Amino acid sequence: MSDMHGKLERSAIGFMLAIIAAASVGGIVEIAPLFTIDETVEDVADMRLYTPLELSGRDIYVREGCYACHSQMIRTLRDEVERYGPYSLAVESQYDHPMLWGSKRTGPDLARIGGKYSDLWHVTHLNNPRDVVPESNMPSYRWLGTTPLRVDELSLKLRAQQAVGVPYTDEMIINATADAYGQAMPDTDQASGVAERYGEATQISAFDGVATNLTEMDALVAYLQVLGQLTRAAYENTAASEQMPDPTN
Repeated sequence: MSDMHGKLERSAIGFMLAIIAAASVGGIVEIAPLFTIDETVEDVADMRLYTPLELSGRDIYVREGCYACHSQMIRTLRDEVERYGPYSLAVESQYDHPMLWGSKRTGPDLARIGGKYSDLWHVTHLNNPRDVVPESNMPSYRWLGTTPLRVDELSLKLRAQQAVGVPYTDEMIINATADAYGQAMPDTDQASGVAERYGEATQISAFDGVATNLTEMDALVAYLQVLGQLTRAAYENTAASEQMPDPTN
């Protein structure tokens, strides 16, 4: 075996062809499953879209690098299911561009965080994580509560998502800014339009505790509260021991 390996190393062309062959096998293993994507991604009737406010919160989550310490993918291992909830399904990430499954858990997995804690808990945690989790090494994000959310580009964001296959309607795109305000300001006329366009299950709340302005804190908390809430599929026909959390309680 060593003689054959030595001959291969002495032949530059042969060694190059061997590398190409090995890389090709790895590439085929990764690419081949994509041809059966329609068979592996579940089709569920209740899957809903991110609202403009939640989508903005997702952008803030990416901007602040939250994905570097928190995964959003619960594996099928028993200890993961018992700790975090039902394992993740492919359909739950079909509107994520890019996906945020992650692989590192400095902090806990967040795939089922929606509805687990109140809005106030999330705001307190983001302002100073050690107020609710004494052993936390997560940094503070206090400035989010005083930073106005940019809404001038929301329609463009939804249009870009539409271009890559997310089924936002033209009505959703036109009303993106109004829907962002409406979701964080329950007592306004704009709030009813959010429920009409995104479904009655959409959480409408003064996420940061202030119903008179729109901040980055509103957006990030709205995003965290929808994680695991876009569809009930993971809780149906599974061995999950708990009910799906209700963020409105």
